[in-house]
Parts: sequence; C-alpha cells; structure tokens
Amino acid sequence: MSGLWRTATAKTKLPGLFALTVLLLLAAGNASAMDIAEWRFQTSLYTYHWSYDPDHVSNSKLLDLEFETTNRWIFGFGYFDNSFGQPSQYLYAGYSWPMFKTDWLYFKLTGGVLHGYKDPYDDKIPLNGLGVAPAIVPAIGVRYKRVFGEMQILGAAALTWTVGFNFGHKPD
Repeated sequence: MSGLWRTATAKTKLPGLFALTVLLLLAAGNASAMDIAEWRFQTSLYTYHWSYDPDHVSNSKLLDLEFETTNRWIFGFGYFDNSFGQPSQYLYAGYSWPMFKTDWLYFKLTGGVLHGYKDPYDDKIPLNGLGVAPAIVPAIGVRYKRVFGEMQILGAAALTWTVGFNFGHKPD
C-alpha cells in the first residue's frame, strides 16, 4: 500500500485526502462527546516570508474548513500551495482562547500533520523524512458576527493573513 501511495500523483491523492477528511469530520460531528458550535471556512490573503527566496510565493491559495466545539476545541483540514507553490495539506486539531474576556478577539493554537513539501524543497520543513511532518500553528484572530480574520505564524518561515466566515452557528 505504501508503494502505491508514494507513486500516486497529486491529482489522485487529493480526492483520497479530501474523502478521508470529510469522513473524519463527519465522524467527529456525530460523536456524542463533541457538540459542534460552528463551522468555519477561510482563505489566505497574503503570506509574508521572514527571509527572501526568489522561489517563495506570497499567495498560498488556502482553502480551509474547520469546526469548533462548544468546548472551544478545533478540528480542520487545509489545502494550500506551500511557500514554493507545491500543493500541500494540513490536517489538524487545536484549541481557541478568548483574549481580554471578549468574544471578538482570540488566540488559537493548532497542531497536526503537514504534507506536500516535495523535492527539491522537502528539507525546508523539519522532520519531513517520510513526506509528512508535524506542524504547530499559533494564530491571533478577530471576529465580527460571522466574519473573521486571522494572522497565523508559520514557524520560522512566514506570517499568513486569512479571512473567512462561520456558518452553522448554534445560538447561545
């Protein structure tokens, strides 16, 4: 099976990763321990890299779907172009904390697995020996009604600004 996975192209992997993500999200949504407070969709606006590289791209074309539980746990999947324009994925879980006792400002910390950094850039992220690497992404966000924006810190590499909206929100 691993040989098939390694020889598959990005076009054949994407539907499989998407199907797996949908299955995991549906399973999590049906779990009695998780009461989903809202779903969120977000996309990237701009990525700023700490150091210049002519191969860097400033638009990661992020498509991200996540949900937050009533206990502030977050689960999601992001599909994007990495810093070098390669299709990549981030499957993650995390937690969100309100800042300064407000609902409009928050800190979010997610961790998960990152896939998509290929040769010749496979060594640009740590622990990518198997083509999948661990990742931690802290973010500061602001929200107004159903719209939100975040500044995500991508380790020692970059900052990304995103914007999105929530849906399926349960009233308090």
